[in-house]
Amino acid sequence: MNAVVSEKSRLSSRPMGMDSPAELQSNGQPIDYLGICKRYGAAVALKPTNLHIEAGEFFSIIGPSGSGKTTLLGLTAGFVAASEGHIKIGGVSIEGVPPFKRNIGMVFQNYSLFPHKTVGQNIAFPLQMRGVPKREIAARVESALRLVRLDNVADRHPNALSGGQQQRVALARASVYNPSLLVMDEPLSALDKNLREEMQYEIKQLHSKLGCTVLYVTHDQGEAASMAERIAIMNLGEIVQIGSARELYRNPQNRFVASFLGQANLIPVAGLEQASTGVIAITEFGDRIASARNFVGSGACWICVRPEAMRITPTRPEMDNIVKGVVVDSTFMNGVQRHRISIQGRLLVEQFEQIISASYTPEIGSEVYLGWRAADTLVISDI
Repeated sequence: MNAVVSEKSRLSSRPMGMDSPAELQSNGQPIDYLGICKRYGAAVALKPTNLHIEAGEFFSIIGPSGSGKTTLLGLTAGFVAASEGHIKIGGVSIEGVPPFKRNIGMVFQNYSLFPHKTVGQNIAFPLQMRGVPKREIAARVESALRLVRLDNVADRHPNALSGGQQQRVALARASVYNPSLLVMDEPLSALDKNLREEMQYEIKQLHSKLGCTVLYVTHDQGEAASMAERIAIMNLGEIVQIGSARELYRNPQNRFVASFLGQANLIPVAGLEQASTGVIAITEFGDRIASARNFVGSGACWICVRPEAMRITPTRPEMDNIVKGVVVDSTFMNGVQRHRISIQGRLLVEQFEQIISASYTPEIGSEVYLGWRAADTLVISDI
């Protein structure tokens, strides 16, 4: 009976990727973008871009709508023709090579499964298109299904599967022909939160077993941070900063990166003074905020402090930096108490604290002090 399988029973205790048959091992290749650019008339969708992705690396591209990430993906897959520059995979230019000859596996947001074909037939399709012998196709399909733990649903149709299972079929189909590059375009956005988190783990397991290079495009910062070895943040058609999730969070180069990857308290700077170590940033309210790091940019700048670095107290604390404000909102979510504090009636800042370690929970309307270390203070560029 082709009943829809419940999400509760979709996962077994054996993680996806525990088996990695030799016939599914991929030879991950490096990718080089050399001055690649895309224009539509006078509109520039992607400014000239140079980027190197290591062989076997899990690399993610994030950014808001219109930032250029989908254009970069389309150029890689061959769906979009470059205006300038070229791309090399494994040191070989793919200019003029049609999409189906680029040895790239694709996983889309909507799965793109054939509804009239069974799961096994869906996975076999790219092998048939490549002229793989029938006996080898059967072995590869069996291995791919076992790899994603769907070996018991080969004869079912996609509409008899849950969303998570359909996504795993799409992963099996994209990896069954040993692509050197696996491109994923918002693959988890159609799933609910809990299933998205489970699939993030499973995709990481699959990557570690197959060894292919992964280019993962998403608008979800948390999704990228949980899986990728490095992340490129894009805005207005260009890459703004590249690094690990930890590097980008701790050392954002400008206001856009700081606010796009996680929450950030951003306070405009009216003036800067050099200190013996780092700088003193003077706010428009006259507060003097110490940063242990020097400001390396130019032009307008901002103080950046992550909410969890701040401590909230009813009396003036002994800390490097202190500001006074009024609590205007306080909410509890997933073990974290979040406070919003108004400074001088104009600026709102946020403070997060794990409820298990909270020593003080203020009431709305109460006056409080916020304190934090100079080591947790960044002075960053506006753009």
